Amino acid sequence: QVHLVESGGGLLQPGDSLRLSCAASGDTSSIIAMGWFRQAPGKDREYAAVVTLIPERTYYADSVMGRFTISRDKAKSTLYLQMNSLKSEDTAVYYCASMVRHGNFYMPSDYHYWGQGTQVTVSS
Repeated sequence: QVHLVESGGGLLQPGDSLRLSCAASGDTSSIIAMGWFRQAPGKDREYAAVVTLIPERTYYADSVMGRFTISRDKAKSTLYLQMNSLKSEDTAVYYCASMVRHGNFYMPSDYHYWGQGTQVTVSS
């Protein structure tokens, strides 16, 4: 079992920056990939960014490429999402997820553990 807890959401203005954190606990040695997903009201949950652990590689959705950066602190078992140049269309609940068996890194349904989500609202 892996337990994930997100933090760092808030109310921002367009152009602002924000960093989300996701603290992992439990059987973290079983994790092969971690990702940030987001879900806007009335829309499906979508992939934003993923990091694979071995080898360590990062992947980004086109909508966040160049603005968001996913990273992790192995010692703290914490995943981060640095979000810059925020736009109103980034407004969503952001979820951290972990994968413990190989699957499609872009598909929410292939992830095995989820955090509770943190709200990010970008509005002028």
